[in-house]
Amino acid sequence: MKVALIGASGFVGSALLAEAIARGHQVTALVQNVEKVAQKSGVTAIKTDVMNVATLSAQLRDHDAVITAFSGHAQTDIEGYYLRGLNSILAATRSSGAPRLLVVGGAGSLEVAPGLQLIDTPDFPEQYKKSAEGARQALNLLRDVSNQDLDWTMLSPAAYLHPGERTAVFRLGTDSLLSDANGKSQISVQDYAVAMIDELEKPAHSRRRFTLAY
Repeated sequence: MKVALIGASGFVGSALLAEAIARGHQVTALVQNVEKVAQKSGVTAIKTDVMNVATLSAQLRDHDAVITAFSGHAQTDIEGYYLRGLNSILAATRSSGAPRLLVVGGAGSLEVAPGLQLIDTPDFPEQYKKSAEGARQALNLLRDVSNQDLDWTMLSPAAYLHPGERTAVFRLGTDSLLSDANGKSQISVQDYAVAMIDELEKPAHSRRRFTLAY
C-alpha cells in the first residue's frame, strides 16, 4: 500500500515506519524535519505543516491510508496544540480523498472499571495528564464523526508503552485496559506497530478504538 505517515520521526512514528517498510509498504513520511528520517528504500520524507490544511491535504492525496502519530509533547500547550493539529489532520484527510485514517491514541481513556477511565484514577501521573486528556478528547471527536464520511480507527496502547522487542504476541481488546497475570499493563512500541500495521492490512476495527497489551 501507499501510506502517508504523519509524525514518522517520533517515538511511535519511527516504530510504525520501520514495521510498514519491513512489510513492503511505500511510505510518505510527513515530518517537520526530514533529516530525522533515515534514507531507506520505500520511504519518501517530506516536510509538512500539520496546521496547514491545504498543504497537508495535497500531501495526503493519492494514498491508500493515512496514519497519524502526531503529538503535542514538545509544546507548552500540549492538549490544545494536539487537538488543533488533529482537527487539521481530519480536515485534510477528508479533502484529500484518502479512504482511511489510523490514529495513535492514548491509554488514559481506557476503562479500569465500569465508567472509570485510567486518566481519572488517583494514581495517574500528573506529567502525562495533558497529553492523555488530549487523546481522550480526540477519541470523542472521532466518535462524533463515526457516521460521516471518515473511516477511522484509533489504537490505544497499554498503560506502559516502552522500547523493547517485536514479538507479535499480544492480546487485543476494545475500551478496557488490558493487564497481564501480574497486573501489569504494558506493550513494546515495536509490538504496538505490529498491531497498527496489521489493522492497516486487514481492517477489523472500522470507526472504533481498540487496544493491546501482553
